[in-house]
Amino acid sequence: MSPSGSRRVVCIGLLLLVGSVRVGVQGGPPGPDMAIDAATRAAVINGVVKELTDFYVFPEIAAKMTEGIKQRELRKEYDSITSARQLAETLTANLREVSHDKHLAVEYSPNVLPAFSSPPTAPSPEQLDRQRAAMSQLNFGFEKVERLAGNIGYLDLRGFMPPTLMGDTAAAAMGFLGNTQVLIIDLRQNGGGSPDGVALIASYLFNHPVRMNDIYDRPSNETRQFWTLPYVPGRRFAGKDVYVLTSSRTFSAAEDFTYGVKNLKRATIVGEVTGGGAHPVGPRRLTDHFVVAVPMGRSISVITHTDWEGVGVEPDVKVSAAQALGTAHLMALEKLLPNVTEPPMKAEIAAAIDRLKKELSAAKN
Repeated sequence: MSPSGSRRVVCIGLLLLVGSVRVGVQGGPPGPDMAIDAATRAAVINGVVKELTDFYVFPEIAAKMTEGIKQRELRKEYDSITSARQLAETLTANLREVSHDKHLAVEYSPNVLPAFSSPPTAPSPEQLDRQRAAMSQLNFGFEKVERLAGNIGYLDLRGFMPPTLMGDTAAAAMGFLGNTQVLIIDLRQNGGGSPDGVALIASYLFNHPVRMNDIYDRPSNETRQFWTLPYVPGRRFAGKDVYVLTSSRTFSAAEDFTYGVKNLKRATIVGEVTGGGAHPVGPRRLTDHFVVAVPMGRSISVITHTDWEGVGVEPDVKVSAAQALGTAHLMALEKLLPNVTEPPMKAEIAAAIDRLKKELSAAKN
């Protein structure tokens, strides 16, 4: 595994400890706050300045952010902060005001954060076992797998876990959907995760390896290519229509997937413009209770030679998130209907089209 690849696996694991860092899959509700003194406050601020200077993907923007923090220190803007959570939130807001980088965040954890190596190494077998046990409670991001009217496959995926963790569940889900005629992948509540997980799910949509995108990593000064896999267990969906549902909450690796299949013209995107976070993140431990999520890399599309940072992924069919599923389902059925010859299936599809039209019309009124 490359240095950048191992960093992202560590990043996923840290989410289980910090809880609310929006590096990959979003965590649960925050724990109790904690009072901090001047020494802790200074350690956190100085740590943030150092980590951004050393690792932020764009050094010139890092310089502007750190200068802004130093000027605020001179004006004593942080001196009255005695809440750990308030310090984290204030620093995050100050940094994003300059960078406009939605991945960049200072986070407070009520629990003592574990030490981890720098640069990060791949998780040990014991760490992977703990991650697998925790992520299994989320079913590795697979919220729902369903066969909709008209033999349309539906996958509600809430996160892209590393293949070493999600592989078996992914194979089972995609196997269930293998006989459907069209696939709808719902990423409206997907906050991101592993780029290798993105490549795994995308592999089911192509019948040969395809280069999805590249990711540049500043600490290693390396660019890694991400390709779909030459083999996946179960049946592929090559040649079948695919729709991807998005919302403003669709973020990070979920946007990576959406951006890739859109530019490769492999799927129709239906819904809202996505959140706009394209910079892979590495966690940097500041103190026992503070960590900064530093965007250390950037995605580079092999088609557009850029990414979606700050602007999001534009859908092909722009509708509200609430109407995205009905709209995609209706589009799929209307395209299928002229080619259906079996009377029972033709009647099922016609009835579903009529129902969806009424539901979408009622939602607009």
